[in-house]
Amino acid sequence: MNKQQQTQYSRQIKLPQIGAQGQQRLLDARVLIIGMGGLGSPAAMYLAAAGVGRLVISDFDRVEPSNLQRQIVHRTADIGDTKAQSAARTLAALNSDVNITAVDWQLDDDDLDEQVCRADVVLDCSDNFPTRFALNRTCVQNATPLVSGAAIRMEGQVTTFLSNEHSPCYRCLYREESGEYETCAAEGILAPVVGVIGTLQAVEAIKILASVGDTLCGRLLLFDAASLVFQTIKLSKDPACPVCSSIPKSRERSLKI
Repeated sequence: MNKQQQTQYSRQIKLPQIGAQGQQRLLDARVLIIGMGGLGSPAAMYLAAAGVGRLVISDFDRVEPSNLQRQIVHRTADIGDTKAQSAARTLAALNSDVNITAVDWQLDDDDLDEQVCRADVVLDCSDNFPTRFALNRTCVQNATPLVSGAAIRMEGQVTTFLSNEHSPCYRCLYREESGEYETCAAEGILAPVVGVIGTLQAVEAIKILASVGDTLCGRLLLFDAASLVFQTIKLSKDPACPVCSSIPKSRERSLKI
């Protein structure tokens, strides 16, 4: 860590839970974020500002006027551009110290597997079940920690899956036969709600990378903006889960940082 970095991240380094060692772990880390919408925007901005060294941001959608109400990584001038490229410009302006890779095509199969395998933590900031299930399976197969967030109307939720023998996975929470899913376009969304959930995803990622505190693994955090109440419920591993029940005992993946 050079002198400029010591100054830039000084407020974070002062935290006894982080310190110089924790900050160096962030600088050496690689995070994959799927989705540069309402959740991915604040998550990516806070991770970039916190000094996560390498961010891979994936989104092949294009910026539309209706996105600007809540997707704060994009600007009016970005309308029509891909969200990945638009977000990359904002993040680079926020912290030029961060290495940013913009993926403006859909990651699937081998591409997705490669990116998940190389990441120390993955953030699911997508907005549909097929993507979430595919990402969950790939994270379980690669033993990569996954931080999952979702929000709609005035409600949100966030949890962490550590992809080990004790951790549940996204398939333990939702069945793939769940059917149609609700969308913000159809149901509406209060802008700051995605900010709250996306920010919490960034907090979880930083904690994993810096080995700080307890994660939400095994717990689902629910947020109700209408009553301004947080609620935590236990999330148990499904012993019959077709995705994670066959994880070998004592399998662990060490972060590469």
